[in-house]
Amino acid sequence: MAHLGRLVTIVVTVLRFGLDEVALSAFPQRWVRGLVRMVTLGRRLDAPRGVRLRMGLERLGPIFVKFGQVLSTRRDLVPPDVANELARLQDRVPPFPAAQSRALVERAFGRRIDEVFASFEAEPVASASIAQVHFAVLKDGREVAVKVLRPGMLEVIDQDMNLLHLLARWVERLSVDGRRLKPREVVAEFDGYLHDELDLVREAANAAQLRRNMEGLKLVLVPEMVWELCTPGVMVMQRMHGVPISQLERIRAAGVDIRKLARDGVTIFFTQVFRDGFFHADMHPGNIQVSLDPRTFGRYIALDFGIIGTLTENDKQYLAHNLLAFIRRDYKRVAELHVESGWVPANTRIDALESAIRTVAEPQLDRPLKDISLGQILLRLFQISRRFNVEIQPQLVLLQKTLLNVEGLGRDLDPDLDIWTSAQPFLERWMNEQIGWRGLLERLKNEAPRYAQLLPELPRLLHQVLQQQARPGDSQALQALLTEQRRTHRLLQALLWLAVGFVTGLLVTRAFSAWPG
Repeated sequence: MAHLGRLVTIVVTVLRFGLDEVALSAFPQRWVRGLVRMVTLGRRLDAPRGVRLRMGLERLGPIFVKFGQVLSTRRDLVPPDVANELARLQDRVPPFPAAQSRALVERAFGRRIDEVFASFEAEPVASASIAQVHFAVLKDGREVAVKVLRPGMLEVIDQDMNLLHLLARWVERLSVDGRRLKPREVVAEFDGYLHDELDLVREAANAAQLRRNMEGLKLVLVPEMVWELCTPGVMVMQRMHGVPISQLERIRAAGVDIRKLARDGVTIFFTQVFRDGFFHADMHPGNIQVSLDPRTFGRYIALDFGIIGTLTENDKQYLAHNLLAFIRRDYKRVAELHVESGWVPANTRIDALESAIRTVAEPQLDRPLKDISLGQILLRLFQISRRFNVEIQPQLVLLQKTLLNVEGLGRDLDPDLDIWTSAQPFLERWMNEQIGWRGLLERLKNEAPRYAQLLPELPRLLHQVLQQQARPGDSQALQALLTEQRRTHRLLQALLWLAVGFVTGLLVTRAFSAWPG
C-alpha cells in the first residue's frame, strides 16, 4: 500500500502520454494491432510518439530518464524518430529556475555567489536528470563549470527504488527463472550507483581517479576538480572547451579523423575496463565531447562521472578470456570458462553449451558493425542462458549497459567499425602482460613487501598451528608434524632464493644487453 500512490502516478502518466500505445506498436502481429486500437479508443494522441515518450519519461523522474538515455543510443533497436527525440534527454531536460540554482550554490558555500565567482551564468549550459551545469569564472580568472544537484532528487529516487526492490522480491518469489536472474542483486547494484550519483564529492573523486588513470593514454581529457569548492550538492571543475560528439558534421568539418576517433573510443573503453577495472559507465553522447584545441586536437573529453563501474581482478580475467575465445571463435573454451567461473552449474554438458553459443555467434561475427545487432545477440544469448541456467552476474550489468553505449557511439561515428576486431590486439597484449613474464615480475614486485613481512613469521606460525593440532601426549605425531614443518621451511627458503636468483639474473641480462658496444 505504501507504493500505491507512485503506481497510480505511473499508470496515469502512461495513459496520459500514450506510452502503452508506443510500446505495443513495436509488435507487428495482427492481434497486437487490434489491442492498440482498443487501448487508444477515446484518447487523442496528437503529438508524435517520440515526443510523447520523452515527455512521459521526463514526468516520471530520473530513473526513467536514465532508461531513455540508454535507448537513445540504440538506433539499431529504436526507430530513428524516437531515438532523435530521446537524445534530448541526454542534456536538455527542462532546467530548474536560475534563482533556485543560485540559492543552492550560496547555501552550499555559505557565502554570496559574487564572493566566490567573478561571474556566474544564470542560464544553465546543460540540464540532465540529476543535475544542471552553469559556466562561471573564479576570482583568480580560472574558467570553471559549476554542477548543481537538482533539489528533491533523493526522495524521488528512493520512492522509485523502493518500488523496484518490491517488484524484484515478487519476481524471485513467483518465478524460478526470476531467481536465476538475481533481480534483487541487480536492483541493489543499480540502487547503489544512483545514490552514488547524488553525492557530488564522490563524483569529483571518481573524476580525479579517472584523470590519473587516463593521463598517459593521450586519448581522452578529464576536467580537474576545484576541491575547495566541491560539496555533496555543488561541484566546481575546470571548464572544458569541446564540441558535443553528436555534432558530427561540425567535428568532421574541423578536420577530425572520424574513423580514428571511433577506434580511439574502443581503446579507451577496453583500457578502462581491463587495465584499470575502473570505467566511465555513463557514456551517452551528452557526456562526451571532442577537443578542437590545437594542443589536444581530436581527443575525447569525458564529462559526468556520477556512475563509475568497477571490476575485480577475477572479473577482468574471466571477461578477457571469454572475449578472446569469442573473437577467436573458440566456443568450447567459452563454454568451459562459464563452468569454471561458476556462471553455469558444474554438471553442464560442455558440448551442448558450446553448440548453443556457436549457433548464436557464428552468423554474426563475419558482418561489419553496421549489420550486427548486439541487441539481437544478447536476446538470443538470454534465451540460451535460460536453457542452461546461467546465473546473471550483477556486477557485470553496468558493463553490459556501457558496452551498449560504446557500440551505439561507434555505430554513429563509423558504421563499418568492427568493435571486436579492434579489441583483439588490445586484449591479446593485455593477456600477455597478465600471464607472461612481465605479469609475473609485476606481481612479485607488488607482493614483495607482504612476502618480506610474512616469510620470517611463517615458521613460528606454522609451529603454533601444528602444536595445536597434535594431541597431548602423542609425541610421535608431534615429531612427524615438526619434521614436516622443517621440510616446508626449507622448501620456502629454496623458493625464495630461486625467485631472488631469477630476478637478479634478469636484471644482469638487461644490464649487459644495454651495455654500449
